[in-house]
Amino acid sequence: MNQLERIQRSFTKKSVPNFEIGDTVRVHVKVVEGEKERIQVYEGTVIARKGTLNTETFTVRKVSYGVGVERIFPVHSPIVTRVDVMRQGRVRRAKLYYLRGKKGKFAKVEEREFVGDGKSAAQPAAAAQETVKA
Repeated sequence: MNQLERIQRSFTKKSVPNFEIGDTVRVHVKVVEGEKERIQVYEGTVIARKGTLNTETFTVRKVSYGVGVERIFPVHSPIVTRVDVMRQGRVRRAKLYYLRGKKGKFAKVEEREFVGDGKSAAQPAAAAQETVKA
């Protein structure tokens, strides 16, 4: 590991939020206005994620008053205080730039099924078929 990588690792956050492309997230951003500081919430769909180590960024898109707005947030920035996952999306692309041309219900991402006990959705189906054969 060279010196540059060591410096980059020193600036990374210890706990990185766990979210993927297509998820609807709520990003809590620290905003400084004059001498006052407050937290502003930005909610939208993650359409891209790129970079590594401390240069990793993610792009969040939302539609505000009929106008599409996208913001790019650094994952390891001290300005981003928290990222909450509201919904998990099921997508087949690494970048969702095609959502820029969609409107209304066509711009929505299908929700991913969440199985809480760690089993995949295919395992119960396979178990049901074994009981039918016996």
